[in-house]
Amino acid sequence: MPVAPDQAHRSSALLSHLARLIRVASEAELDPLGLRPRHLVALTVLRENGGVTGQQELAAELGVDRTNLVGLLNELEAEGLILRRRAAADRRRHIVELTAEGGERLAAAETAIGAAEDEVLGALSDRQREQLFELLQRASAGRVPDCAAAAAEREGDC
Repeated sequence: MPVAPDQAHRSSALLSHLARLIRVASEAELDPLGLRPRHLVALTVLRENGGVTGQQELAAELGVDRTNLVGLLNELEAEGLILRRRAAADRRRHIVELTAEGGERLAAAETAIGAAEDEVLGALSDRQREQLFELLQRASAGRVPDCAAAAAEREGDC
């Protein structure tokens, strides 16, 4: 079957395939650490906020419903990766804090994710990988993904 000239080099199918390969490899790397992609996203956001943030602010930044966030935080707290406490100034407000164990597990997860990326993108040189990263950043400029929602969608309900 002939391919239309303007369709011969479309990237969407390749990008989807690479995304699936990286997702599968990443999930396999995260599993021994007891983490799923949505855990990684939440821990990363917490770290980027200095390790401490309000629960409502975290829900807003992750783009998840507050009730869904509670389940996620319960999982992280059960693993000792975060602490939740009432705010001293407003007892109705909950503060979420990244624990030392949470920071260590996040660092291990980032190393594991790097290994998964190395596995999938191993055919590219360091310079080519940097170029790919720059091109993907440029292509996605202004289109901020809702990573938490995407992770939750793949895993079912939060």
